[in-house]
Amino acid sequence: MKRQQPIELFMPPNMLKAKVGGGLGGIDLAAMKRAESAMETLKSEFGDWIAEDVAALIAARARYAKTPDAGARDALLRAAHDIKGQAPTFNYPLIARVAASLSRMIGEIPPGGAIPLSLVDAHVTAIQVIHKNRMQDTNDKTAQALCAELDARVDELVVVAAKT
Repeated sequence: MKRQQPIELFMPPNMLKAKVGGGLGGIDLAAMKRAESAMETLKSEFGDWIAEDVAALIAARARYAKTPDAGARDALLRAAHDIKGQAPTFNYPLIARVAASLSRMIGEIPPGGAIPLSLVDAHVTAIQVIHKNRMQDTNDKTAQALCAELDARVDELVVVAAKT
């Protein structure tokens, strides 16, 4: 019987790891503490920022109510989308959910399709109430029911719009 050569393993170099700078061993805990401290400082401004976003949504709604053209519709969608993305950061997940519903409604109704102002108003009013009452608990039964109802109305509207 012939003697076999030992198996030799070759590990190719991990170029991505070399370029990025290695593994997790280089975490700067001091930098993380500074970042956490900065976030705590910014939290005091979150209330002002969400208030500005809600005011922008109200203004976009007023513009759309006055002249429901493509520009007003785009402004309304942009305001709703901004709130959808930023509200969780500001600790308003319920506002984010309502804004997501509003964004979906505007985005899924074809351009030129009618978006009922009454349903836009219901979403905007819900966002105002949640903000005014500082409702940040996602377990609030009333808020959950409101969100579910808004979602259901949007679902119905989107289905009807898809058929036309």
